[in-house]
Amino acid sequence: MILLFGGAETLNFSYNKHKEFKGNDMVDDTDKAVEELIKENECLAAENKMIRKGNSKAVRKYKLEQSLKPYQAELIQMQKYLEDTGKRMVILFEGRDASGKGGTIRRVTRYMNEKHYRVVALGKPTEEQKTQWFFQKYVRHLPAGGEVVLFDRSWYNRAMVEPVFGFCTEQEYKTFMKGVVGFERDLVRQGTILVKLYFSVTREEQARRFKRRKTDPLRQWKLSEVDVQAQERWDDFTNVKYEMLKKTHTASAPWTIIRSNDKYQARLNAMKTILNSVPYTRLDKDLDFVPNSRIVYSGAHEIEIMEAQRLREGKFVT
Repeated sequence: MILLFGGAETLNFSYNKHKEFKGNDMVDDTDKAVEELIKENECLAAENKMIRKGNSKAVRKYKLEQSLKPYQAELIQMQKYLEDTGKRMVILFEGRDASGKGGTIRRVTRYMNEKHYRVVALGKPTEEQKTQWFFQKYVRHLPAGGEVVLFDRSWYNRAMVEPVFGFCTEQEYKTFMKGVVGFERDLVRQGTILVKLYFSVTREEQARRFKRRKTDPLRQWKLSEVDVQAQERWDDFTNVKYEMLKKTHTASAPWTIIRSNDKYQARLNAMKTILNSVPYTRLDKDLDFVPNSRIVYSGAHEIEIMEAQRLREGKFVT
């Protein structure tokens, strides 16, 4: 039963008010829906931008890797020359932690014949090795005819890491610095092609790479206790680097410095340096084999740069 008070006029008033309230609710709901759509669209736009940026980075990285392939093909040709002539080759990869040595070695060897090259990365010396002639543990890894051996850190551990961290005595360090020049001279005189590469990274770039290693689970295995202290001992490493270059950069076994803040440029120019050290017949004579002068320096030039820094700033910086 419905009771009407006030007749039709009152009923019409009530209906209009109900319609008005319902209309306002509908407007509010529409506004909310529009706002939600705008927010959703903004999120999608941001995600799309990130995807485009990620794709762009991936494409750029792919293109850079592809551009190394002509040089990797030349490395295979170089390796064939070594096999045909029975020549021996040793390449030393030295430098501070996180300077790009390992990544370069992987690019250099990616397509090479595995039967005729070896990568040597020696760990902490055993108790027996500590009693041996220092070079003995390295000599057993030297190449036979037709082989290439790449040392991921070498006997120059004694010139850099060991004295900084106290892993050798002062006398052991001095003995090494006196003997290494003759050791390398004998290697070269007896027909070994010796290439010594030093990868030079700035303090800021090293710190950035260490930070990435700490946060990236795929790179955390690279971070060692020595790495953690590398930044704190930057000046100590710089001082021993200077002494190493000053005393071991020789005509028979020169150092080549590779600026490695830009990993791609470091890898490309390291390949060019290696290829230029072997008199093989080029596969592609139109390929650019000239190292970038802003990336590659002779050991003698690096010594001059460091000495100029010391005069200007009172200490070495590089």
